[in-house]
Amino acid sequence: MELKEILKHVDHTVLAQTATWDAIKACCDDGIRYGTASVCIPASYVKQAADYAAGRVAVCTVIGFPNGYDTTAAKVFEAKDAVANGAAEIDMVINIGWVKDGLWDQVLGEIKAIRAATEGRILKVIIETCLLTDEEKVRLCGIVTESGADYIKTSTGFSTGGATFDDIALFAANVGPDLKIKAAGGISSIEDAEKFLALGADRLGTSRIVKIVKAMEV
Repeated sequence: MELKEILKHVDHTVLAQTATWDAIKACCDDGIRYGTASVCIPASYVKQAADYAAGRVAVCTVIGFPNGYDTTAAKVFEAKDAVANGAAEIDMVINIGWVKDGLWDQVLGEIKAIRAATEGRILKVIIETCLLTDEEKVRLCGIVTESGADYIKTSTGFSTGGATFDDIALFAANVGPDLKIKAAGGISSIEDAEKFLALGADRLGTSRIVKIVKAMEV
């Protein structure tokens, strides 16, 4: 696969707690230069980034991040605020404790509430696969499909593990026909990126792919 095609699937990501405007601006510059699908940045920088990018690259942000245990009302507010500030895409974290408690209706209801708050923007649902059993992952494939979200996403990159090939294959076998897949966390090579895409991922959440491409230009 050509590098240009891989980059079209990349959410170029800067979510470190220490991220400054200089880092966010550089992320936007790289996203614009290399034609990434989006730049994924902290919510506090969305308005500044959206104004700076001026439509040249989609601005994505995260809510309920990284732990997912905020109240639904708080997450809905975050989503509305992000949209008002110019976010084109929202990546939300589910309430993993509710999954462990078997509160599937509450998990679904929360995703639907955030879906409504995004006002048609792209919504990706992070289920944090490293904390789940395969049975829970399969159940969530059905719930996220039912919710009307656009993507199911593996990981925040802030927990005990990131995307795995097995999880992307499991998603591909269990999601509905209209639900896309995002692999995120630990994607560290062009070869890995190609394999994740071949297994069924449509988006890749990573900061490393653009860095690799830039290093190849030197």
